[in-house]
Amino acid sequence: MTTVVRAEGKILKRILERDYAIENAGLSRHAYTQFDAALMKTTWGQHHERRFALVEGAELLASAKRYRLAGTLDQHPVRVCGIGCVVTDSMHDGCGHGQVLVERLLDQAAHDRWDLAILFSAMDPGWCERNGFERLPATEVELGVAQSPRHGAPMTLVRGGEERDLAAVVAMGQVRANPFRFHLDRDVDFVQYAITKKRLLAGLGPARERQLHFFIAEEGITAAAYVVVTIGGDRWTIEECGDRDSSGARVGAILQALIARQPAERRPTIRGWLPPGFVPPQVTIVSAKPGRNVIMLRALGATAVRPQLSAGDVLYWHSDIL
Repeated sequence: MTTVVRAEGKILKRILERDYAIENAGLSRHAYTQFDAALMKTTWGQHHERRFALVEGAELLASAKRYRLAGTLDQHPVRVCGIGCVVTDSMHDGCGHGQVLVERLLDQAAHDRWDLAILFSAMDPGWCERNGFERLPATEVELGVAQSPRHGAPMTLVRGGEERDLAAVVAMGQVRANPFRFHLDRDVDFVQYAITKKRLLAGLGPARERQLHFFIAEEGITAAAYVVVTIGGDRWTIEECGDRDSSGARVGAILQALIARQPAERRPTIRGWLPPGFVPPQVTIVSAKPGRNVIMLRALGATAVRPQLSAGDVLYWHSDIL
């Protein structure tokens, strides 16, 4: 008889060992354990993230993380069950235990009247189709940023982002997200968790391999725009950004300022997920392709997601991938 239990103690230790062997994000074994523990100490992690295991007696079969998310669908609030980090124990690969665990978690979410489920882990496409999952459309764009011939920075006050800026970041996000059919509701704790996760990956990884930059453009003493960028070598990933100006001009100015800090360096390749229609005037889209991270969405219970969500219906940031 298989049962689903909270992953704690010896079970959690074994899960972390298996997770590390599959996807360690370039961290050492000790750093990976620190990373997981630190995320669970954040305010959002304490209240919204849980790890579960499928066991048979004392035997571990599979594990997964479940996230309690809030979202908006067609202007109505929805409760969203996020599931990620689905891993089958190495002794049971190919037995379908990961799928069984996900199905159990989905059944419990439906019983508890959650509205939607988001799957962050790569699962068998046939299983996803049979279980009503549809791919959440996301487009990854490569950006070109206009640069002065003198390689100087624009006249924009840019500083490092701080915790006191998060309320303004959330407010910008709410305005930006309002026109879209579906988006997550990102409060201060969620945004802090998302930034902390990227900052931990940078800080616990090998020296100088990865950096996390959180920059603010001010108006008076209030954050008026922001950019969160992960930097690895000459590749930049925009994790999220926002601007009180609908044109996004301050976001473009922040990117110009970041590039101008190292004028002699090779221009970086800048990629990210931008909301449809959001292209700052200093920025051009060099190329676009479907996002590499597969995120699946399905209804739970009586909730219906029809017609199928198109790319223009969804606002989803790269830092929202859990």
